[in-house]
Order: sequence, then structure tokens, then C-alpha cells
Amino acid sequence: MNAGVRVPVIPEVVTVHLGRPETDARNVTVPFADYIKNVASSEIYPTWPESALLANIYAQISFALNRIYTEYYPSRGYDFDLTASTSIDQSFVYGRDIFENVSRLVDGVFNSYIRRRGEVQPLFALYCDGIEVQCGGLSQWGSVELARAGLTPLEILQYYYGDNIEIVSDVPVEGVRESYPGEPLRPESFGDDVYLIQARLNRISKNYPGIPKISRLDGVYSAETADAVEAFQKQFGLEPDGEVDRGTWYAIARIYAAVKRLSDLNAEGVPPEDVTLLFGDRLYEGLRGNEVKELQYFLSFISRFDETVRPVETDGIFGPVTRGAVEDFQRDAGLAATGIVDRATWELLYRRYMIYRDSLPENYFPVYTKPYPGTPLRTGSRGEDVRLVQSWLNRIGAVSGAIPRLTEDGIYGVRTAEAVRIWQRIAGLDPTGAVASYTWASLSDAYRALEEGRYGAEGQFGGVLGTARSGGANTEGRA
Repeated sequence: MNAGVRVPVIPEVVTVHLGRPETDARNVTVPFADYIKNVASSEIYPTWPESALLANIYAQISFALNRIYTEYYPSRGYDFDLTASTSIDQSFVYGRDIFENVSRLVDGVFNSYIRRRGEVQPLFALYCDGIEVQCGGLSQWGSVELARAGLTPLEILQYYYGDNIEIVSDVPVEGVRESYPGEPLRPESFGDDVYLIQARLNRISKNYPGIPKISRLDGVYSAETADAVEAFQKQFGLEPDGEVDRGTWYAIARIYAAVKRLSDLNAEGVPPEDVTLLFGDRLYEGLRGNEVKELQYFLSFISRFDETVRPVETDGIFGPVTRGAVEDFQRDAGLAATGIVDRATWELLYRRYMIYRDSLPENYFPVYTKPYPGTPLRTGSRGEDVRLVQSWLNRIGAVSGAIPRLTEDGIYGVRTAEAVRIWQRIAGLDPTGAVASYTWASLSDAYRALEEGRYGAEGQFGGVLGTARSGGANTEGRA
């Protein structure tokens, strides 16, 4: 998991420091489910009602996942995920016996966690025994009384944490790697990692106004981005070189978590649009999905201007043809022709796309087939491309009646994001609320169909307007 970039996952294993973080204590690595079983067996009694046991286990899982999601300890320079110090984290007694019923309950729910509705991060589920220690979260002994009164685990959690609490279940179990991308971000870098840094710096700048705002949150490491990074580095005593190395990456992560208070019951919260992945870290044959569509769009466009790259369809399936096109591009760009899209391939692909796109005369395309701007539009984006998307949505909404009318102001706010989601559901796309290449193409195709008179009667939006009656098979890759 890239913490803060992707939605939370359940780690396969966690590393626990058997003492306070600053002490020279031993680190142990254990499966996540075994860690929770140990904590539960150390903190609660197996004779409690099952609803109380489950409520406490959910809180223990969410507390641990919040620490991992925010990279609480790695961002402070430590090489572990959690500690065994009860004054900071949870009680963990390495090698202790596990209660049988606790083990059974944890096996059923360890891949679940608590969050507030509309937010992504696991709740920092503060709790205490409720007798010797009082706190603003769950009372462990109080949960017993509520369970005896007939409350369910969710109702117990809502009693302590609020009615907007929900339990997320069936969360994927994955190996969690550090969020740092592995090499510094610098001018001309591009992708989700750059977008994450831009968004976090803009949020940090609310509390530290000496850090300039970045006007375009587009995932491209612009001069504005470098200036903001350098100002952050000066603010926090780092080498002010304007590049994001490991130290700067984790300093930004730590300060961002602090200003949003993510390790807090009253956290500002991370909305879903802030963790929408639009570029795959590593794409290869056999994969499917939005990230593959994004790749295919770039390849399809480039193939029109570079005869060495074979054309591909934008179908979201990384098959032999897509692999061949990737190899074509890699050979032409002087890269090893592996057919695997790594970061270097992504960045060169993006640069080549933008060179071809920006070299075209302004009137080369009609307005409704204007090429994708090259980087995703999402909450916080501004400019003419946003205004164009808003105009497309308004034209389509006037016919379909399903999309609320937008102010065409070029500001990608909450209403624009929701209108995009409505369109994505109509078009059979994942409702991310962000406009990547495939959403841009589907909107453009739908608008073109209306302008050319192939649609117009109310109620004609039952399927994917962008592909129906528009001249053949898959058209998402057309600019």
C-alpha cells in the first residue's frame, strides 16, 4: 500500500517494537491477524458478551491500521509499524497464549475496520478501560454493559464514536510497502506521487502560509511545485533543493497528518477523491482496469504520429497487442523493450504525448474532440479544460435529465465531481469522480454524437452514449 495514496489494505505482517519508540528494544514481525489476537487477548476478557468482544476487536484493528495508514512511525524515522507500549499504542505481549474464542472472532473480522462515512482512513479508534482510565473514545467495560443491554457491535461503536461510523468489510490483504516511490521526485516527474505531494503541500500551506499554493494539482512536477517544496524544506529545516527525496517525502507525510490530525478522533479526514489512483505503478500483460485504459489512450494517440508504435484499442485489457505497442514505444524511446510499463516508461510516454499534443495547431480538432489535457482533472483542478468538461456535462445533462446543471466556471468542485460520477455510471466506467483519459474520451464522444445530430431525444441515454451509433467498436481511445 502507498499510504495516503491508495485506499487502506490489511497488511500481511506488521513489525512491532517491544518497548517505547525511543528505547533500544527488540523488533518482532508477526502476521497482522496474530497481532490483533495478541492485543485482544491482552486487553479484554474472553468471558465478555460477544458483541462487546467484537466492538473492542474492531476498535483495536482500526487503531492499528490508522498507525500504519499514516505511516506514523516510519515518517519519524523508525523501522517499525507499532510499539508494545500501552501508553502510546496497544498492549502486545510477545509469545503469550491466545484465547480460543478471541482467535475465532478475529479470524472472522481481521480484514475489517471502522471509518467515518465519506472518509477513507481507518478511524483512530481511541479506547480505554473506562474504570481506571477515562478517555474520549470507547470504554471497554462500558461496552460490556451495552452488549448486555442488547446493542450490536456497530451500535456500541456508534454510541462511543458517533452515528456516522461504519464498518468496512472484506478489505484486501496485501504486502504493505513504504509509500516513498523509491527515487526522488524532481522537475519533469509526473504521476500520482507528484499529485499526492502537491495536494499535501496545499493543505499544509493553510497552516504554514509561507509555503506558496500550487495552482494546478495535475501530477506534473512544475516550477510552482518545486517552489512549494523548497519553501517547505526551509520551513522545516531540510536541505532546500526543491526535490522530494526520502527525508522530504516523510516530513511532508508527518506534517500533513499533523495538520489534518489523522491520528485523532476528530480528524479532518481524507476524502475518496484524494486517494484515486490514476497511474499504475507497474503495468504488464494480464492486467485489466482503468490504469490500463490510461496507458492505451496514450499509446493510441502517439501511434497516429509515430508509425513505429502499433495502434491499440482502449479496452482496459493488457493483452498481446498492448504489450507489443509498449515494446514498440520502449525501443523507439531508447528503453529496454520489456513490455512492462515502469515509472521511466510512464514518464517518457507522457512527455511524448504532450509534445505531439502541444505541437498541433489550435484549430486542428473541433472543440468536442479536443485531446485529453495529459493529466487527470479532479477536485481542486482549475482552468479551461475543467470548463470544457462542465460544458459537455451540461449539454449531455440537458438531454438525459440525469446530470444536474453546473456553473461553467472552470473550478472542479464537489458538484462537478458528483456530475462526473453520474456520467461515469451511465457510461459504465468506474465512478471515481476524476476525469482521466477514458472519461474525457467518453464525454467527448457523447458530446460529438449530440452535436452531429445522432442523439437528441430525451431518454436516449440508457447505455454508453459514447460508443453507440458512433461508427464502430470501442471508441474510447479516440481523441
